[in-house]
Amino acid sequence: MRQLRAIFDIILDAFYTFLADDGWAIASHIALSTLMALFPFLIVLTALAGSFGSKDLADQAAQIMLEIWPIQVADTLSGVIHDVLTTPRGDALTIGLVLALYFASNGVESLRVALNRAYAVIEPRRWYWLRLESIVYTLVAAFMSLVMGFLIVLGPLILQTARRYFPLMIESNESMLNVARYGIALTAMVAALFILHARLPAGRRSFTQILPGILFTLVASLISGIVFGQYLARFAGNYVTMYAGLSSIIIALVFLYAVAAIFVYGGELNAAIIKSRLPKGVSLQAAQLLEPSEKRA
Repeated sequence: MRQLRAIFDIILDAFYTFLADDGWAIASHIALSTLMALFPFLIVLTALAGSFGSKDLADQAAQIMLEIWPIQVADTLSGVIHDVLTTPRGDALTIGLVLALYFASNGVESLRVALNRAYAVIEPRRWYWLRLESIVYTLVAAFMSLVMGFLIVLGPLILQTARRYFPLMIESNESMLNVARYGIALTAMVAALFILHARLPAGRRSFTQILPGILFTLVASLISGIVFGQYLARFAGNYVTMYAGLSSIIIALVFLYAVAAIFVYGGELNAAIIKSRLPKGVSLQAAQLLEPSEKRA
């Protein structure tokens, strides 16, 4: 009973801190920044895919990105994303790519602001180093997306080869590829959450300190996607009636807002757990500036 009470207190503390840190406003900022960064990111993705000789990889990578979105949200954006990926751009490797890369990194910066607030840390690094780091993360994300797209493209060939040696164990291409798509998307999401919580905000946190918030974000995001998908299946017409041609963007924005709020609360939950385990007189900010050996001392 005492343990349940302690867990409830941590959850409640995280919620109150979420409110005090303007969590809803920060979630709105993340949602808008992410949506605005999405299409510049796809331009960067297309340019990188073109440099590898296959722009189809960009299309595959974008499809993987949308696997964990509710189908109604993914469908509203898939047509626009396809247009972005297939439109020729003569300036893609010049000033246009530089600007696209800069704007795409804004999404990473919005996540940094949210996590710095959640973990109650003050950012000591110079703004240009932070921006450079965000650009590097954007490029890494684009490159890894292409790698995952490449694996999906090679999927039928890999399955065909495997079926020669294990004919009774390998199922049909379609079912295996669907499992692979969802598995790759979830793996990418988990890896991204670990990197964001561990490396993006100021200070230092161990693997065990960031794990609860990551698990919460992963599970709650999947549940919210299912619930939001069911909601859209019944009431999507309301968005069309209210927002007309903007309905697809609004639907995506509302979904991103919900996921962003979950992400911010995940950071607040980690911070609340860290606070609950600190020795008396040690602040949350000071604890994250210490080396692990100093904390044990």
